[in-house]
Amino acid sequence: MSQTRQPQRQISLGAFLMETGHHIAAWRHPDTHAAGGLDFAHYAELAQIVERAKFDAIFFADSVSVRDTHLPSLSRTARADHFEPLTLLSALSVVTKHVGLIATVSTTFNEPYNVARKFASLDHLSGGRSGWNLVTSSTETEAHNFGFDTHPDHALRYERAKEFHDVVTGLWDSWEDDAFLRDKASGIYFDTGKLHVLDHRGRHFKVRGPLNVARSPQGRPVVIQAGASEAGKELAAQTAEVIFVAHQTLGEAKHFYRDVKGRLARYGRRPEHLKIMPGIFPVIGKTQQEARDKFDALQELIHPTVGLSLLSNMAGGVDLSKYPIDGPVPELAETNGGKSRQRLLLDLARRDNLTIRDLYLRIAGARGHQQVIGTAHSIADQLKEWFEEEGADGFNIMSPWLPGGLSEFAELVVPELQRRGLFRTEYAGRTLRDHLGLPRPTNRLSARHAQVAQRA
Repeated sequence: MSQTRQPQRQISLGAFLMETGHHIAAWRHPDTHAAGGLDFAHYAELAQIVERAKFDAIFFADSVSVRDTHLPSLSRTARADHFEPLTLLSALSVVTKHVGLIATVSTTFNEPYNVARKFASLDHLSGGRSGWNLVTSSTETEAHNFGFDTHPDHALRYERAKEFHDVVTGLWDSWEDDAFLRDKASGIYFDTGKLHVLDHRGRHFKVRGPLNVARSPQGRPVVIQAGASEAGKELAAQTAEVIFVAHQTLGEAKHFYRDVKGRLARYGRRPEHLKIMPGIFPVIGKTQQEARDKFDALQELIHPTVGLSLLSNMAGGVDLSKYPIDGPVPELAETNGGKSRQRLLLDLARRDNLTIRDLYLRIAGARGHQQVIGTAHSIADQLKEWFEEEGADGFNIMSPWLPGGLSEFAELVVPELQRRGLFRTEYAGRTLRDHLGLPRPTNRLSARHAQVAQRA
């Protein structure tokens, strides 16, 4: 008897877009649009490059503050002005048809009802392509914009985030898929039996519901997370459908992959229902030397003040200016900021014996993510290895400068992956869940309502 052949597992690709590119000095590159952060035509061009290459999604990070309060360095970077991501993605939904649309929104400085409503609206606008990158925020500068003197404690932020997620996903289940009849003859607009009121009462939130947006085209938007601390991994195991993460080595990636996927069973989840996508910063050349020359040209544009400030911020706000810039990276006191990224930086400095200057040069492009400098063939080799060795289900591509770095990846690396059968040549569906191979979620409130009815 012949057996049904299982489809080949394929790589997922996200395009992590920043104003002019991920390198801290990208805005100074001769081929970038320095004012791109507030130019819709710039982003529309990027989104269309991504969609032509059949990427799963585009992704925008966000912060609800101007993060760098050190004016000498802030004045030398292109990170101070940019669109609010949900507004931008709503506009981009009109000029794209297939590619997923993912935005970061913090659970620390928002309310669940507003977040649920905005992402549900984006899902309808886009025909089922929205995704929410759930973060807890990590900087004091954000806290100061919302009435806090200090940033809320790390553990408290994650406790709030878990409840926040529960409320948002519950609100997304306010209506069953076929609740809205809109029957002109009978005069019935919706079936009252298919409306479910959340009525959540918890430690952090009291939210009655229902949401005033119908259930979204893909059941509910995809939930993404980026935390790699213990609290972050546990929250991801409970709630995330995609994890964006930073790894320096394949060994680290494989350990994380096994760790997080191994936690899923106790929450009744299957490993294939969570996609792990490390960030990759690719610099591409026709030869290895050409790629290295491109990277070196970007590195030469970094002002030392900018590099030192970037490193200090990523290390949790620790002031490194009092240490010799060409001396070793000191031991850093644990902060209330991003714990996993601080640990990654220290491990990198110790492993490669880096000075403070060496370390800021190392992270100026990828900010702790894997930096890959080479030809399309060699970069495809590495992505293939990480994918097949179960260090990743896909990758978040962090182009060094825009639009050139993105175009090079789309025109050179994507075809190489396609030739190897590792990446799609056409979209097989319309929603972000289709692209990622994620199941359509059941309506949690509908199932709860049915259980209550059976007991009655």
